[in-house]
Amino acid sequence: MGFYHDRVLPLLIHLAMRQDRLAAYRRRVVPAAEGRVLEVGVGSGLNLPFYGGGVARVIGLDPSARLLGWARESGAAPPVDLVEGSAERIPLATGSVDTIVTTWTLCSIPDARAALGEMRRVLKPAGRLLFVEHGLAPDPRVRRWQDALTPAWKHLAGGCHLNRPITELIAGSGFRIERLETGYMPGPKPMTFMYEGAARPA
Repeated sequence: MGFYHDRVLPLLIHLAMRQDRLAAYRRRVVPAAEGRVLEVGVGSGLNLPFYGGGVARVIGLDPSARLLGWARESGAAPPVDLVEGSAERIPLATGSVDTIVTTWTLCSIPDARAALGEMRRVLKPAGRLLFVEHGLAPDPRVRRWQDALTPAWKHLAGGCHLNRPITELIAGSGFRIERLETGYMPGPKPMTFMYEGAARPA
């Protein structure tokens, strides 16, 4: 399990997240970030090329040292600080970031509510949370598949849950959702129901 988790899984995550069909989501969401940015689940740095000129600095947080090593090699344009750590205990001061970005991250954090509480804590009162996540689908048949597959899937995919209710998690953690688009991305429906949007502290 140690070899798979430390060596194989980071490579699988990197390859999966490099899919061309995910780039459209990155292009819509990431350039809206401004100021001092915290990217939770920065991974191998695939979002870094999409940050615009309004970003002063990106703090990239991820629990995987291997993925962070690849992110360091990305040659990103904005100044970037990469931090190995947990989203449930963000090592930043309260109210210290202008924007938080999460892309396909909330599915795999062990305690997503605790992580969102931490994001709410470090975000400035006028800041924004920008997100693209996959999660619980609206269709009962697809939900049944998501519930059935998640126990095995999360062991293979680094803790990824197919059935997390993203809107409910965000809105229940001290955020007011101001933009939300949902729908299926091409692919197997249990894995591809997407939530894209922005939220502010409530």
